[in-house]
Amino acid sequence: MSGWGRFRRRRLALIALVLLGAFALVALCADLIASDLPIAVRVEGHTYVLPARTRPPALAHEDMASLRARAEWLIPPLFERGPDQPHLDAVLHPPGADAPLGTDELGRDVLARLVHGARLSLVIGLLSVGLYVLIGVVLGALAGWFGGVVDTIVSRVTEVMLAFPTFFLVLAILGVMRVESIVPVMVVIGLTRWTDVSRLVRGEVLRLKTEDYVQASRALGAPPMWVIARHLLPNALGPVLVNATFGIAGAILIETALSFLGFGVPPPQASWGELLTQAHRYVTWPGAWWLTLFPGMAIFFTVTALNLVGEGLRDAFDPRLR
Repeated sequence: MSGWGRFRRRRLALIALVLLGAFALVALCADLIASDLPIAVRVEGHTYVLPARTRPPALAHEDMASLRARAEWLIPPLFERGPDQPHLDAVLHPPGADAPLGTDELGRDVLARLVHGARLSLVIGLLSVGLYVLIGVVLGALAGWFGGVVDTIVSRVTEVMLAFPTFFLVLAILGVMRVESIVPVMVVIGLTRWTDVSRLVRGEVLRLKTEDYVQASRALGAPPMWVIARHLLPNALGPVLVNATFGIAGAILIETALSFLGFGVPPPQASWGELLTQAHRYVTWPGAWWLTLFPGMAIFFTVTALNLVGEGLRDAFDPRLR
């Protein structure tokens, strides 16, 4: 049975994969779901598509109300509130018809911030994991194939990196940096978490390079990089994919913790961690339960789904089950 067939037999992992797909769809369509500008609008002979993303100067001071009065036509989003749009007359309002998930201390819509925060949190998870998978695969493949001095250097660097707890290493590095965007957060997470991938790939390359088909390629004069890319890495990526799935969950949790400590995504950008950071000041506010409940649920269900998918992939790629 194929790996996908074994994965499909794990119903819980399959449900988790569907849930992740829904989260990814929400993140991808954030501007279609909640925005203070239309999906598309035609004003004074000009058509603007997704102006909330492009921010054309002609619409710099416009919102849905003003555009409705001026536009020839427009396509509104599902919820007509942006993630950074304050409403000082609706501060800390509980969930209701106007704000399905309530508002925060500035009157910003929690649903809009949660939807746009999904995109930022998933981007941080995916790109940071992509960076450390790339580093780990390259270093692990080189160490496993060439051995000798290369293997010794990579192994010693890996051991040094493993000597420091990842979260505190990330915290220390970001503590001396000026974080003005999500890029430093992603880069630092990516540069400090590649060690597990490197060791996995190194072990797989050491095992696979003695196989007959690899030896045949070497005997025919194939370049080392071609053998690694053509024969070794495709057969070693199963464990890496499993590690990456768990890694995305870990990166989201790290970003959440960093934001809570003031080292994460700078406000007013909305990430799930930043939402919890802003909400913890109002934990004791009478009835302000929605500020922590909904971001907390989003983090919990996303991380749980990622872990369930990771476990399903681990079982699917387990050679003992083939």
